[in-house]
Amino acid sequence: MDKLQVDILGLSTSPHTNGAYALILYEVEGKRKLPIIIGGFEAQAIALKLENIKPPRPFTHDLFKTVADTFNLKVGEVLIDELHNETFYAKVICEMNGETHEIDARPSDAIAIAVRFGAPIFVSEEIMNEAGIREEQAEESEDQDEEGEADGAETGEEVAEPQKMPVEAPLTELQKMLEDAINREDYEEAARLRDEIGRLKGGSS
Repeated sequence: MDKLQVDILGLSTSPHTNGAYALILYEVEGKRKLPIIIGGFEAQAIALKLENIKPPRPFTHDLFKTVADTFNLKVGEVLIDELHNETFYAKVICEMNGETHEIDARPSDAIAIAVRFGAPIFVSEEIMNEAGIREEQAEESEDQDEEGEADGAETGEEVAEPQKMPVEAPLTELQKMLEDAINREDYEEAARLRDEIGRLKGGSS
């Protein structure tokens, strides 16, 4: 199976799904992007690690990392390799005692694990061909925000690039507010602040 390496472009709120986020992956050696709709908890778990913010108590994915390190289990890569009925499927490729194991996982959980291990993320060529969006298509979708509202949410038809919107608070202040929210374990507020930080960074790029 041919596979392509991808990286995380960012996270943005999805305008057509309550409480969900669009995780945007981009092709490292190409121009296509792959949006995947994920839950708020998983989005926050990914965002916190990307920002190198340590929560007061470990997330499930942090616990997995601690257990894996304790038993010398290595995560070599994450592969998003299936798409059925508009739902993505992934595998976490692990190595332990010289043996390689493939563990089924949701893409959001697999990526949350990958960022904690520094493991590369791959997408099959077939999935990228089917659900990927080229840059010119992404620009068109921003002007047609009603398209893909219903059934195509998880196939990349709903969300293109994260929306770039100005925010009043400077980046440093938002990051401090985010840390305070994490310390209070107010993850709903933390998710909102993380989205604003992403938008601010996107607007300054």
